[in-house]
Amino acid sequence: MSQLKLTYFDFHGGRAEPARLAFHIGGVAFEDHRFSFPEFEEVRKTTPLNQVPVLHVDGVQVTQCDAIIRYAGKLAHLYPSDPFQALLCDEVMCVVEEASVKLGPSFRMSGEEQKQARLALVNGSMPVYLRWLQKQLLAHGGEYFADNRLTVADLKVFVDVRGLNSGRLDHVPRDLVEQVAPALNAHMQRVEQTPAIAQYYAKFAVK
Repeated sequence: MSQLKLTYFDFHGGRAEPARLAFHIGGVAFEDHRFSFPEFEEVRKTTPLNQVPVLHVDGVQVTQCDAIIRYAGKLAHLYPSDPFQALLCDEVMCVVEEASVKLGPSFRMSGEEQKQARLALVNGSMPVYLRWLQKQLLAHGGEYFADNRLTVADLKVFVDVRGLNSGRLDHVPRDLVEQVAPALNAHMQRVEQTPAIAQYYAKFAVK
């Protein structure tokens, strides 16, 4: 078994969380290296593109969150072997990542600038992405996004919706997902009740 070390911020969400969950669900041993936000300036100096997450596989450093999530999914048997189902899985992950990229710059803002930037997303692209994800979910049976089972696509959407509902994003209404794409909230609740995921968050006493 390869020696794995996943490096990311010390919070329950963001771009590394789906990989953390996949490793946990699959019983894949890994070092969950977390750091505080003030430490990021030093950590980023050690990464290829000055960003995280990064994954070390037997000492080899790998970047790009979706590549890491796919790898974690393959090790945990949470990534489709059928090429078309893998394509559907990748499509969903790419759309969630695209939405995250649009939101990203607002984290470097504050005050009125951040408010206006986030309200523009709430009234613009966010509902578009959420409705598209709901449409894809319903088109594939309403429970999972691909392969008729839990995959890393479900984990990536779960983490994203959980973040939007958390209230931690200033100027993003906590009920945005419920108002725009309620099937995604139902999906989040189903995934959250997966025994391994419930166990994972219970370990950290996280709600």
